[in-house]
Formats: sequence, structure tokens, C-alpha cells
Amino acid sequence: MTSTAPDGTLADVTVTELTIGGMTCASCAARVEKKLNRMDGVTATVNYATEKARVEHAPGVGVDELIATVVKTGYTAEEPAPPAPEAPDEDPEDAELGSLRRRLTATAVLAAPVVLLAMVPSLQFDHWQWLSLALASPVVVWGGLPFHRAAWTNLRHGAATMDTLVSVGTLAAYGWSLWALFLGDAGAPGARHGFDLAVDRADGTSAIYLEVAAGVTVFILLGRYLEARAKRKAGAALRALMELGAKDVAVLRGGVEVRVPVAALRTGELFVVRPGEKIATDGTATEGASAVDTSMLTGESLPVDVTPGTAVTGGCLNVSGRLVVRAERVGADTLLARMAKLVEEAQSGKAEVQRLADRVSAVFVPIVIALALGTLGFWLGTGAGATAAFTAAVAVLIIACPCALGLATPTALLVGTGRGAQLGILIKGPEVLESTRRVDTVVLDKTGTVTTGRMTLLKVHTAAGTDETDLLRLAGALEHSSEHPVARAVATGAAERLGIAVGELPVPKGFENVPGLGVRGSVDGHLVLVGRAALLAAEDVAVPADAEAGAVLVAWDGVFRGSLAVADAVKDTSAEAVARLRALGLRPVLLTGDRRAVAEAVAAEVGIDEVIAEVLPEEKAGVVRRLRAEGRTVAMVGDGVNDAAALATADLGLAMGTGTDAAIEAGDLTLVRGDLRAAADAIRLSRRTLATIKGNLAWAFGYNVAALPLAAAGLLNPMIAGLTMAFSSVFVVTNSLRLRRFR
Repeated sequence: MTSTAPDGTLADVTVTELTIGGMTCASCAARVEKKLNRMDGVTATVNYATEKARVEHAPGVGVDELIATVVKTGYTAEEPAPPAPEAPDEDPEDAELGSLRRRLTATAVLAAPVVLLAMVPSLQFDHWQWLSLALASPVVVWGGLPFHRAAWTNLRHGAATMDTLVSVGTLAAYGWSLWALFLGDAGAPGARHGFDLAVDRADGTSAIYLEVAAGVTVFILLGRYLEARAKRKAGAALRALMELGAKDVAVLRGGVEVRVPVAALRTGELFVVRPGEKIATDGTATEGASAVDTSMLTGESLPVDVTPGTAVTGGCLNVSGRLVVRAERVGADTLLARMAKLVEEAQSGKAEVQRLADRVSAVFVPIVIALALGTLGFWLGTGAGATAAFTAAVAVLIIACPCALGLATPTALLVGTGRGAQLGILIKGPEVLESTRRVDTVVLDKTGTVTTGRMTLLKVHTAAGTDETDLLRLAGALEHSSEHPVARAVATGAAERLGIAVGELPVPKGFENVPGLGVRGSVDGHLVLVGRAALLAAEDVAVPADAEAGAVLVAWDGVFRGSLAVADAVKDTSAEAVARLRALGLRPVLLTGDRRAVAEAVAAEVGIDEVIAEVLPEEKAGVVRRLRAEGRTVAMVGDGVNDAAALATADLGLAMGTGTDAAIEAGDLTLVRGDLRAAADAIRLSRRTLATIKGNLAWAFGYNVAALPLAAAGLLNPMIAGLTMAFSSVFVVTNSLRLRRFR
């Protein structure tokens, strides 16, 4: 995937994604990244968990050069193939997993008798050691072939990785055993072999390590299989997101339904969505009425009612009625495609803690090899014997694999961002996680974030002797002829309260719009006035002193009849959302360009103490800067074009997915649902993901720090070391998978 992103200068930057093959541990990823970054005009990030490299390079650097550099380093690279119209019969990842499973099964069956014979002396019979050799040889040679091949490739390129440690350790144990069997005393009939969890100080000529060579190979294969399976689970959410879309669509062409692949759908075309079908792409309903299940994109379980004029999103499920939709966004422009791209980009990035782990992994293997040689020399120097020295050195090689270190961050990021996507929370990058931990103040835009963003009829006040039904009927009928947002709110609200459709309101005669004041006209034989006090005063209608300020006033036949309170209604969930944000230790601030009295009323309703009102759109970013200057770490939640600068200025920007593209692009987190409660969920998920990453790294570092001295001290049998090393990686991945249960 290659895209060019102009930055306004001549030196445009091209972003290329490469799939890297042959990596087996974090040090492999670090090597590839280091080689790519040494190229002029290239900045690369290589992710071991996703097996992908994201490369930013100058136009003068071709993709072929990037691939050649990776190949010279000893790995494979290619641009990801475009998605096929039809899903392949078998996923390449499944094929790889199947191959690994078959190799593991075969080696485990062969190695089990070898380990049992070595560990239980009572099972040993005359010539048992030769049976062990026959069984262990295919395990070490064929079962360990992926490690030996990778170690040889790395050796040719002057490098060492985890495969080097495993290959050297198992081949050393196997080679020692061959020497002891053919040239020493270990092959003699009736020879017996004890098993010790620590080092063995027996005579080197009679000691064999076939169980170590076979057991370690099996345990490393087991760890790699479990790791690969867990990594596949970790990326399942993104794959599910990418597979949400419909495969084909019934397009209306010449009034006839023609079923075509979704890729053939064009902007502006009308398509039909029947009950039970997925909506093919983003658009607006033009015919029909239905309920649409948006849970796969927003995490919201309640279906959304869709009528003509309602915007719909591709990938959502049409539950009940037949809909005709006009396509407005297709292909990569759809919300689903943009969500998938955001999640994928987030998963390919690296948090600062991961960069530290990568730096450690890059130098870790050479240090371990030096430590193993030092251990060998130390034990030989103390007169403990070749067997004890060899056992301790091999244990150091086997236990020290930095796999867990390399998996700690990317697996947690894979699961966390994938789970977020399922809940309608898009995390743009790993650096966002650090910001969520530090945030102490959350600035909330009022319109469209805390409130619905549309005018709504909230209250009806009638004068003495006036029936509310009459007031709603006459005022609603007159306002229905106006295009003003307040008039539409009155008409819609009146019809809802009367229990009728808007179109069932009476049709006024002699309708007249009085600019800036209101409307007048005749409804059911009454001369009706709806608008400001000045409109009524111009017609000599007396307005009571207690008439609600700012309300829409209604009169007919020269008499004041009542008032209608119209305002931007607070969302039902906003008060709960503010309470959740407070529970996270955040201080909420309401920011709006609206009048202070209106802003304070909204703030009081949702439980916000601090209000910044009457702020011009261009001043919002300045308010955020001022709060940051006061020492606060600020999160900004907004949805409009006028919020984009403030979102970008804040330490953490949360864009409502129901808002504008500018706001979504400027935010660090996107809340697809448009529900303010999702802001609290997003911060909780980000903090949980960061905590998981830190827990993984603590385990990975702690494991190596504690295990290496034990191995060097001769307190670990190499086979036990192999088992614990394999399960260290499995522990890290399994711990990350707990994020899938986030609610």
C-alpha cells in the first residue's frame, strides 16, 4: 500500500507498507528497522507482532530499493496484495499455523519417549540411549530446521537473534551427545543416566543431552505455535472490521435492480437494501423506513430508526424494512474503510516504552552469547568439570530469548485497538496511550457534544383559557411553512406532542415571513402570529411581563396565547458521561460560543462546575493553550470544524465520529458513536491498554533479569529453561488477550 502525502514542500513523503517475512523475534524486527533507517531519506517502523513495516521515504527512494535492503538483511519483503474480490479458500496465516502445528505434533510424539527415558532411570534398558538418539535426531534436525535456517541466515549477515540462541543451544547439546555416544562411554550397553534439575557434575564422557536437545526444540515450537495462535486472536478484531462490508449490492439502473460487486458501485447511484442485508456503502436513505443495527461499528446495541433523509453507514445491518439509499462515499472513503485504516495505522506504530524494549532486544542476544561463554569459562575455571560448565552455558543460551520483550507492547496494542474498534473507539496511535494517563482536565464542546446540536421544542406555556392542543396545532401549522431551524423545531415538536405526522398539520393561508421577527398567517380561520415580542407588539398584542425571555411567543386573533421554549437539547447520556469522567479523576470544563446564561443552564443540568462561554470559534484553541499554561494536561472533546484547532492543540483530542471530517482528522481518538459516554470508555480503554503494556514489560524484563543469574549459577536444567522461556512469551500474549473482555 503506497500513498503520497504532500506536506506543502517539494520534498513530499511517500508512505509505503511492507509485509516482512522470516522474523522470529524482536531482535529481528530491530535489525530490519535499523537497516531501513540507515538509508538516506527513509524513516521506518517495523512491528514484530503484525510482521509489517511502515516506511516513510523520499520520492527518490523506490519501493524496490526498500525491499532489496530488507532482503540483504536476511528477510523477505513485499507490498501487501490488494484484497481479492472473493475470499481465498485458505487464509495464508491459517496455512502457516497449520504447518507449525504439524511440525509441533510430530516432534512432540518423537521427543516424549526421549524425555521420559532420560528423566526416569527405572525406564532405562540396555541400549536405551541408541533408541533416544534415533528418536531425537529428526526432532533436532527437522523439527528445529526453522531455527537452524534462520540462525544460518543471520550468521551470513553477521547478526545473532533468538534463533541463534536456540540453534546453538540445541545443536551443542546434540553434538555433545553424539561425541559421548560414539567416542565416550555413554554408548556402552547397560549405561544409565540420571536427571537433575540443576547442573550435573558427572563425567563428561558418560553424559548425554538428547532430552535437552529434543525437549527444548519441542518447547520452543510449542511456545511459537501458542504465540502465533494468540497473535492471530489479537488481530481478529481488525480482520472482523475489514470483513464487515457487503460483498455485492442491488443497484437501481434504469429502474431495474442489478446485482453487482460492491467495488462496481459509484457515488450518486441508488441501491436497494432488503431486511437482513448489510448496507453496501455510506449514503442517505431516499425511500423506505427501517431500523438499522449499527452495533458492529459503534458498539451501540439499540437499532437506529432510518427514514428518508437519514444518513446510513456501510457495513451496518438493515433489520426490518426495505430501503433505497443514494451512495455518497465508496471504497476507501467510507467510514468502515477509514476506521480500518486508522486501526491498522495505530497497530503499526510504537509507543515510547516499546522503543526502549527494541533497543534492549537489539543488543541482548550478543550479550547473552558472551554471558554463555563467560559461564562456560567460569565453571571450567572452578574445576566443576566440563559437564557442569556445558549444562550451565546451554541453560543461559536457552533461557535468555527476548521474545516476551518484543511481544509485550505490540500484542497489547493489537488487542486494545481492535477491541476499541468493536466498541466504536478508534485510537490513532500508541503515543495516545501515554497522553490518556496524564490527562487531568477534559474540555467539552457544548453544541453537538454535550447537546444534540439541533433545536428542540422543550417546554410549552399556555396563557389562561388557552388549550395546549390548540396552541401546538396553530403554531406548528404556521411554523411548518418556514425553513428556519427554530420553526422546524416547533413544527416537529408540536406534531410529536399531538401524536401526528408533521404533514398532517393544517395548511396555513396567506403565510408571510417577517425577517428577524417571526411569521404570520391564517390557520383554521384564525390570524396567527409566531415569533418575537416585537412582532406581537407591532400588531398591538399585549405581552405579559412574565412571558419567558427568549421563548417563541404565540398569539392569534389579537390575543397572547402562550410561549414555546426552543433550545438545543442536552443529550440524555451527557450527565452520566460527565459523572464517569469525574470518576476517572478528570475535571470537566464546558466550552461554548453560546451565551453564558444558556451555557450555565446546560452545565448545571449535566453536573459541570466550570464554564467558559461566549468564545469565538477561532478562540477555542487559545482557551486550550491557556489551560495548558496553567499546568493542566488537557483533553478536548468536540465535533465541529471550529473544534479542529482546539482538538489538535490539546494534549489529547477526542473527536465525535458524528461530527465533521476536519474534527475527526485532528483528534487523537475518534468516538464513532457520537455518545459522550464513549469518551470515558475511550480513556478507560487507553489506560487499561497502557497498564497491560507496562505489566507485560515488567514481566519480560523481570523474567530475564531473574532467570539469567539462575541459569548461569547452574540452578536450571536446560530443558526446564526451554519450557519456562516458551511460556514466558505465552504469558505475555495471554495477558494482552484479557483486553478482549473490556466492557
